[in-house]
Amino acid sequence: MEQSVEALNAIPARMVGAWNRGDVAGFFADFAEDAVFAELEGTFYRSRAAMVAAHEELFGTVLKGSRLVQGEVPYARIISPGVGVVYQRVGILMPGEEEPPPTRFSMQLYVAVWRDDRWVVVAVENSRLLSLEAVLESLAVG
Repeated sequence: MEQSVEALNAIPARMVGAWNRGDVAGFFADFAEDAVFAELEGTFYRSRAAMVAAHEELFGTVLKGSRLVQGEVPYARIISPGVGVVYQRVGILMPGEEEPPPTRFSMQLYVAVWRDDRWVVVAVENSRLLSLEAVLESLAVG
């Protein structure tokens, strides 16, 4: 395999597929053992094992049967030989829903390095996507 943007783009697609199968280990399969993950509410995981353990509990409870939908990679780039970044936007669809609400869309920033002839995720920032109107509304004093 070569260090290509297409190979970087494939990481989020594999993650979405694994999530939608309920495969927690598969979801984190492209992560380094010592990867870090900053979640949307501020939780900070410092290893793939910690990410898998936490998400196994989530997949068995509050996220059980959820699906990632409307995923897209608006930007992926090799920023230096052996270092790449990928942005992904995606929504979470809960069982029984046909469309996720606007508050359930997020964007992830992945930092990947080239190891053992493949891209490996070493850091992720997961952020909630909110419209400017929603942010301003949340700041309004009632």
